[in-house]
Amino acid sequence: MNETMVCAVGNVATQPVYRELAAGPSARFRLAVTARYWDREKSAWTDGHTNFFTVWANRQLATNTVASLSVGDPVIVQGRLKVRTETREGQQGWTSADIDAVAIGHDIARGTSAFRRSGRPEPAAAADATAQPEPRWETPAPAVDAGATEDRPRREPVAVT
Repeated sequence: MNETMVCAVGNVATQPVYRELAAGPSARFRLAVTARYWDREKSAWTDGHTNFFTVWANRQLATNTVASLSVGDPVIVQGRLKVRTETREGQQGWTSADIDAVAIGHDIARGTSAFRRSGRPEPAAAADATAQPEPRWETPAPAVDAGATEDRPRREPVAVT
């Protein structure tokens, strides 16, 4: 089935809220995405319209979202866009735009971030016994240069084991 995937760049507008549900952890927060444009008359950047999205994160993404994000953080959110129109309190035409997040990260174009890998459950002992060694991905040694000169020394082969 086709779904609308989006990538939104903006700022965290509300503190992420965490809930433990029957289907697993869930978190949500509001994302503010403001268009900016160059105003020639003022010779300066100017803020345009701001769109707000409710971002939903599930399972491990929910846990990491709550531990990593706070109001004002610049973030990049990738996920499925869900636009709904509902009737609330007798008024029709109430529209919301939600993003069911697949990935969320700090926008390091606007600052730095220190990544810490989250804890994972220990694999079963049986899985360790059948684990294959990781393949060696090093680049093969360059060929010996037969045309070496004093200015350009001969490259010695490097043994890859």
